Amino acid sequence: MSNQTFILLLSGIIGILSGLAAVILKEGVHAIQHFLTEGFYKEYANFLYIIYPLIGIVTAYILGKYIFKDWGGHGIPDILFNISKKQSIIARVKTYSRVVTSAITVGFGGSVGLEAPMLVTGSAIGSNVGSLVHLNAKKRTLLIGCGAAAAISSIFGAPIGGVIFAIEVIMMEISTASFIPLLIASVTGSLTSMVLIGKDSVFNFKLTENFQASHMPYYLLLGITCGIVSLYFSQAVRKTESLMESFDSQALRILYGGAILGIMVFFLPPIYGEGYETLNTLIDGNSSQLLERSPFFSIIENPYIIIIFLAFIILVKPIASAVTLGAGGSGGIFAPSLYVGGILGFLFAYTSNLFDFTIPLPLAHFTLVAMCGVMAGAQHAPLSAIFLIAELTGGYELFVPLMFVSAISYVTKTAYQKDSIYMIQLKEKGRNLPESKDQELLELITISHVIERDLLPIHPDSKLKDLINLVKISKRNIFPVVDEFKALRGIVTLDDIRDIMFDREKQENLTIKELMHSPPEILLATENMQKAMEKFELSGAWNLPVIEDGKYLGFVSKSRIFNAYRKRLIKQKQD
Repeated sequence: MSNQTFILLLSGIIGILSGLAAVILKEGVHAIQHFLTEGFYKEYANFLYIIYPLIGIVTAYILGKYIFKDWGGHGIPDILFNISKKQSIIARVKTYSRVVTSAITVGFGGSVGLEAPMLVTGSAIGSNVGSLVHLNAKKRTLLIGCGAAAAISSIFGAPIGGVIFAIEVIMMEISTASFIPLLIASVTGSLTSMVLIGKDSVFNFKLTENFQASHMPYYLLLGITCGIVSLYFSQAVRKTESLMESFDSQALRILYGGAILGIMVFFLPPIYGEGYETLNTLIDGNSSQLLERSPFFSIIENPYIIIIFLAFIILVKPIASAVTLGAGGSGGIFAPSLYVGGILGFLFAYTSNLFDFTIPLPLAHFTLVAMCGVMAGAQHAPLSAIFLIAELTGGYELFVPLMFVSAISYVTKTAYQKDSIYMIQLKEKGRNLPESKDQELLELITISHVIERDLLPIHPDSKLKDLINLVKISKRNIFPVVDEFKALRGIVTLDDIRDIMFDREKQENLTIKELMHSPPEILLATENMQKAMEKFELSGAWNLPVIEDGKYLGFVSKSRIFNAYRKRLIKQKQD
């Protein structure tokens, strides 16, 4: 069997396994929610909603910390870090741990989504299958992408969206040969879900209205609004997580987080769990049903109350998601970004129609398009958002506004914040990822790999004649001046002594410390290659000394770096 055929076979297996995991996760959440809410009185529902999230967070934390030994951390950022820094190796425990802890967290009302845990599970399946058959890091990365594509495909029933998401967010590069396995994994994942639980999607609706070009000015305004809200979403999540991390004790994080989340859910019940049912209710035009479970808003049936209620949900949902994760729950912010976008789009069209500002705007269209816009801005995945929502609608009726709003939202968001929410989370943990393929290759090269130790050192108290003796046997034209403590005092080059090296008087009387000069820049052994190249560029030097703990180690040359870079590039292409 050829390597390509073998990879295609593995991609199908990973798709089936990821689809099966997605089915278990979805059905597990539904079973827990059904068990908790079946037959209880609506009058007491909110009081139970106060304690359910805390129970879920505590249970998920205990299982993750003491049983699975896998808790905390963000789903997608962790995958990106493992791909970039850990040779695409993901712990085996992640193939099942997040399925259990996320099902409990979300089933008990944690205000997070299942997509990120499912992505972790699918990616872990891909990574571990690759390790099991002894594939290299590049092929393991491809299988991670296959697992991620299958996860999205099986959850949403959107195979194209799954492939695009894997390419846009998970993988840094793609080729035709890599594209085919992603397609196979995504299709098999979707088919697995379809066979086991049917064609039910997270959104159950059909568009009944046609797109009208006259709505485009309002889509422009919606796109700008989505960009602003996605910026708020990112900032709210980041600052809330920082606040939760300020608690030294995990017990305090759980108690405060569970209490805060319970209060939020008490006043705003639609933020309980994933919230997709809320979006289905809005798209179906039953917005007044959202107020039925609220202990205060339900007493007043007024469209203005609906506007205020939905505005509060937009503001609170990102905070609730960050509190859930910060307290120790398991989940992701993929679904919350879609949720906030859907609420925003409905609120935009509903308010416009209520006050009769413009021509009537279709609520379902603006709800769906805004989901695309906020996802594109928050996650920096405009293509994924476009195809995901297009597939959810069962056609491409909204393709033009989806493309337009996602582009406007992305541009608006990146004008103020260039990084996606995933990159922000990594950077705040001190985990900077390469921003380009060149930088990724450079980071594979360390200073210790390219250091040259064949330069002959000389003591600062030595005479010029001693240096001339070194010149006779050296193949290099740079001589580091090193004292008895192995500290670098300076350097002397052949050009520095060319005019005086045959002067016998100076050979006897001139000391090296009189001839030496400081190098244009110094490299530290702990610095990465990106920083080293910046020093080479700024100094204009071709060779720079390396220091570790104040002691001289050797020199690094540009030519040696370029040679190592070339070898890495050739090896990567061969792989």
